[in-house]
Amino acid sequence: MMTIAGSPADQAAQDGGFRSAEGVRKVPLRHPWWWVGGALLILIIGMFAQLLVTNRNMDWSTVLEYLFNGEILKGLLRTLELTVLAMVIGLALGILLAVMRLSANPLFRAVSWLWLWFFRGVPPLVQMVFWFNLATLLPKLKLGVPYGPVFASWDTNTVISAFTAAILGLSLTESAYAAEMIRAGIQAVSKGQTEAALSIGMSRFQVMRRVVLPQALRIVVPPIGNDLISMLKFTSLVSVLATPDLLYSAQMIYSRNYKTIPLLLVATIWYLVLTTLLTVAQQQVEKRLKTTHPQTGAMKNVKRLRFLPSFGKA
Repeated sequence: MMTIAGSPADQAAQDGGFRSAEGVRKVPLRHPWWWVGGALLILIIGMFAQLLVTNRNMDWSTVLEYLFNGEILKGLLRTLELTVLAMVIGLALGILLAVMRLSANPLFRAVSWLWLWFFRGVPPLVQMVFWFNLATLLPKLKLGVPYGPVFASWDTNTVISAFTAAILGLSLTESAYAAEMIRAGIQAVSKGQTEAALSIGMSRFQVMRRVVLPQALRIVVPPIGNDLISMLKFTSLVSVLATPDLLYSAQMIYSRNYKTIPLLLVATIWYLVLTTLLTVAQQQVEKRLKTTHPQTGAMKNVKRLRFLPSFGKA
């Protein structure tokens, strides 16, 4: 008579070396420090809320009075204008610099590298002050043939206003950072796709515009969105040039009524509102870019194929 040995688990259970978890009461892992940390956070939040509500120097009535003030709203529009113009110019230059950085031409690569090295190294505030005082270095801006006749000239102080200096300082700084982000996005696209596009007769410009950049966009959007939010806050630097943005408008008001904290709270509230809106917009764009339908696209390509009729074997 033959006997079949039990499984190793059955043998281990008979020997007392293994026990099933069935029927065992689960004991949750205790984290006492979570309770301590949570209590401290609640205490700090409560103290901060009490400060906001009970401190008379906050003067919330003044905050509500000036929240939709005409001067504040004009400064808000100027802040948005600076943000949009600086980002558009910076991104346009960034795309050009990224392509130059990836070029096979050593001169293009060198110029692009020097641009990035300089404008990433010099703070935007220093650039703004420099551009605003450019007339000290170049009293006249001239258009003509190098070392030849001059066709037109303009007074530098007239051309480089405080607003222009602010745009130059912000956009040139953004161009250097955007170039590196766009370059990283371009390099993330498979080289095989570029080679395939070139093999069917597309020019390098067409490959970049139709194949590479659309795919790099999905990678580039999140950091560019963060840069847009940072640019919104960097516009507060233009108050040094007496450009009437949101912060400078608040400063002009509290220089007259001496209510510094309430006016700074007004500026803070508007910055938070704009940042929140931009964050939500960024998330929606990212969500839309992540929504792909590869199978649908594949089926469309399959439907375009035309198969030859099959013939039986001879």
